[in-house]
Amino acid sequence: MTIQPTLDDIRRAPKVLLHDHLDGGLRPDTIVDLARESGYDALPSTEADGLRSWFAEASDSGSLERYLETFTHTVGVMQSAEALERVAYECAEDLAEDGIVYAEVRYAPEQHTEGGLTLEQVVEAVLRGFAEAGRRHGIRVGTLLTAMRHQARSREIAELSVRYRDAGVVGFDIAGAEAGYPPTRHLDAFEYLQRENAHFTIHAGEAFGLPSIWQAIQWCGADRLGHGVRIVDDITERETEVPQLGRLAAYVRDKRIPLEMCPTSNIQTGAAKSIAEHPIGLLRRLYFRVTVNTDNRLMSGTSLSEEFAKLAEAFDYGWDDLQWFTVNAMKSAFISFDERLELINGVIKPGFAQLKWRGDRPVG
Repeated sequence: MTIQPTLDDIRRAPKVLLHDHLDGGLRPDTIVDLARESGYDALPSTEADGLRSWFAEASDSGSLERYLETFTHTVGVMQSAEALERVAYECAEDLAEDGIVYAEVRYAPEQHTEGGLTLEQVVEAVLRGFAEAGRRHGIRVGTLLTAMRHQARSREIAELSVRYRDAGVVGFDIAGAEAGYPPTRHLDAFEYLQRENAHFTIHAGEAFGLPSIWQAIQWCGADRLGHGVRIVDDITERETEVPQLGRLAAYVRDKRIPLEMCPTSNIQTGAAKSIAEHPIGLLRRLYFRVTVNTDNRLMSGTSLSEEFAKLAEAFDYGWDDLQWFTVNAMKSAFISFDERLELINGVIKPGFAQLKWRGDRPVG
């Protein structure tokens, strides 16, 4: 029988997070403070508890309009260097408290220039916040610079990510509505990144299906897929003992292309019906390169430990499964091989071994 890890024990496990949005993880009290300091007066509540409740209700409403409105408020208070530095610092502090030893946090610099900041000033402020938190809390955070699919600045943001890659920016991403905005619209940016030996991931296969995944991989050359849940559409006879993989699904598995899955967020956006019915169960069973992530911690009211705990309960996962997800994530990170190996062998495996021994030891 699998010994199911408790949430408290999972919090102590050394974890890795690859898909987390900076503007989706603010503390409600910080939003209130920053709104007061900046004169932002559009918040639905000026009390932290009321604001937390509003974010939860808006995110779970099933209304895309209300869900997107939540980001209007977080981005609205992130328009100064001081605000960005504080948000980045607190983000890393919160992740470290949740037991995360390495994280990649993404944001779109172009969304933070309304107060007069240049793109460079935005990036440098965020890097300062992460660096200071790393020194104080022992967490390594790399940033991904995101371009918006419906805008035309992807090449500019790609060049920015390369310019700052030796300062803490580890990769590039595109995000936003998939339908009507295929990744091939930004082919120039991806070809530039490939010429520069730079890493990138692409949001694909969440709200849109297999064509989005196929374009992201075969046309654009993505190293990883943001979400990628719709890859199950290319797996037939899913309930049989040996499910049949289509050519795209087989390619994704054979090439070990990482899938940045965010279970709670996927339910909110309609990409999955429930945790128990989330494709992650099947994909883990078939040994796809699956990773577990938070997406937007504020909107989803979650943490990486809570995502793991939900999966452990739904699929009867034990420590070996959680370590498997974690090592997958570390193998897929956009930092050097030596750094990844050091964290896997020096931190992650020993940390899980200690927790597993505590969980398996006899009582009495």
